[in-house]
Amino acid sequence: MDVLNQFLDRLLQALGQLLVNPFYYIGILFILLHYRKQIQMERKLFHTRLHSLLNETWRTVLWGWIGGLIASLLLLFIGVSVEADVVILLWVLTVVLVMFRIRFLCLAYAVGIMGLAQVILSWLPNSANLQADVPILGVVAGADIASLLVIVAVLHLLEGFLVGFQGARMATPLFLERKRGQIVGAQQLQGFWPVPLFLLVPLAGGSTLSLPWETLFGSNLASGWTLLAFPAMIGFTELTISKLPRKQARFSASLLYLYGLVLLGAAIAAHYWSPLILLGALLSIALHEGLVRYSQWKEEKQVPFYVHSPRGLMVLSVVPNSPAQDLGIQVGELLHKVNGHKIKTKTDLHVAMGINSAFCRLEVLNDQGEVRFLHRAIYAGEHHQLGIILAPDQDALYFTEHRPMHLFSYLRSKLTGLLSNDSTKSM
Repeated sequence: MDVLNQFLDRLLQALGQLLVNPFYYIGILFILLHYRKQIQMERKLFHTRLHSLLNETWRTVLWGWIGGLIASLLLLFIGVSVEADVVILLWVLTVVLVMFRIRFLCLAYAVGIMGLAQVILSWLPNSANLQADVPILGVVAGADIASLLVIVAVLHLLEGFLVGFQGARMATPLFLERKRGQIVGAQQLQGFWPVPLFLLVPLAGGSTLSLPWETLFGSNLASGWTLLAFPAMIGFTELTISKLPRKQARFSASLLYLYGLVLLGAAIAAHYWSPLILLGALLSIALHEGLVRYSQWKEEKQVPFYVHSPRGLMVLSVVPNSPAQDLGIQVGELLHKVNGHKIKTKTDLHVAMGINSAFCRLEVLNDQGEVRFLHRAIYAGEHHQLGIILAPDQDALYFTEHRPMHLFSYLRSKLTGLLSNDSTKSM
């Protein structure tokens, strides 16, 4: 009972630390800016919004807490521990890295760099003098890199679960310009979650009360322990012109699971044999970059899926709570016939819809080429196109461009990011 009371007391203290930690609120602000930009882009491209700022934000924060508590329990039973100074250094290093590329917000890069710095520092003949002269080097030398690698691995396993579970729902349709000037439809899957972790911290001279369970790591907790709140940010960004959102989400989740499991194995091995810290640090960075580049390379080789065809008009997205959603029209289906008339152009669609203003009959082809017959009454005030967002043609007024971003260009994109389709521009 004493152990439980002390654990709850330290958990409440850690919760108080989290509530006054500015990094947690910076993460939430980042998410608010992200969804605000997403909704602005949707309004400009499609004259409607497909997501709600309030709903997406609270759902993201809620799942971040659920995921954070699950990850914290797993890390507690493994016995992962960190020093408070190491956590602060990781935050600072992450802020510096994100200035260069927004994807460097991922903890994998900061932990990998810290692990490499620790290994290099151990090779230097005057390492002890350097640590005495430069306190930050002492923090690096004393960091438990194996524990940090486990944290990165568990966060990516959690991210894989959230991407597989929520990734498709968070897809945003885009009009994208390809290298040769062709404008095609695309799906951008983006999600960020602020994840509060509660980690064990060795407490020198503290209570010698031991943990009530055996841990895989934890030999440095014999002199006492407490809990530290560590707000982390996880997230992913994928752009696909060739897959349905659910398929892209499953593909991204599988890569995250692969990364998490490989890194977890390397971290556990490094805990028992310290020379493997170098391997773990290299994997943390190189494997992460490799999987990102592999996903991009694989996508570049694919044929665009979100384009119109002689069989009909491609459905890029569906407006929530619209007649199209009520009919069950799905992303990736083709509008083949409307009110008995075959549809090849947007003009054909508007003419066919005008044949009967009170009722519509649709024939749609799913991604397997199977025909579905749909019908529904049309009421006054409903979307003129049933709430169907079609893939773009070359007459699209606006499109987006996809390129790597550093922090300042990302923040600038919160206010811009759409390009005008100037017909006089050389293609």
